[in-house]
Amino acid sequence: MTQRVAVLVDGDNLSAHHSDMILQAGHQAGRVNVARVYMNARRNSSWHQVGAFHLIHSGSGKNATDLLLAFDAMDVALQQSIDVVVIASSDGDFVHLHRRLRERGVTTIGAGEGKTPESIRASCVRFVELKLSEPKALRPKSVSDLDCQIRNIIASNSKTGTGMQLTILGAKMHRQHGIRISDRPEKTWRQYLKSKPELHELDPAGQNAHVRLKPDGFEQIAQSR
Repeated sequence: MTQRVAVLVDGDNLSAHHSDMILQAGHQAGRVNVARVYMNARRNSSWHQVGAFHLIHSGSGKNATDLLLAFDAMDVALQQSIDVVVIASSDGDFVHLHRRLRERGVTTIGAGEGKTPESIRASCVRFVELKLSEPKALRPKSVSDLDCQIRNIIASNSKTGTGMQLTILGAKMHRQHGIRISDRPEKTWRQYLKSKPELHELDPAGQNAHVRLKPDGFEQIAQSR
């Protein structure tokens, strides 16, 4: 009998570039009946464009995504007779979830990046290490001096990966480097950053909109040189 599989993804923790590999882990275990990604859906994320997953808005509260994912994992396992649950996250907080599901007779598969703690790897039946495989067409060809200046300012002003406000970025770029974005063809920082989607992730427009770095983009350019 084909096993029923649920694939649950921590979208605040993992990039959508891993979506194919995560879904493949589910298909290898059986028939994927549930495929969900949990995240703060108000953030601008490439997960919005991945149609294979049902995007669940978990809110912006502390640990909101972890809590909702764990609650739903137990719910689908017990109420929908799911045989296998794939939990995709590099976060070490899901150890107890893996163990509780296995106590209920549910097979769990972990999927995460290389930084995933050993405690997670040991708590699931099988662990799939995710590796970035971006299409070459999406990789930027070069990083300008301006991009490096932006990267350094965001990195020094970002707390726990939340990025920094666009308005503050503009002020610091002018104060530290004498750059006025109005002097450039893009005219606004939002337009400039949108032209480099491989390097930056932007919140939807708003007074408190933040920008975050995509370190993988910078690393790929460095490796290609």
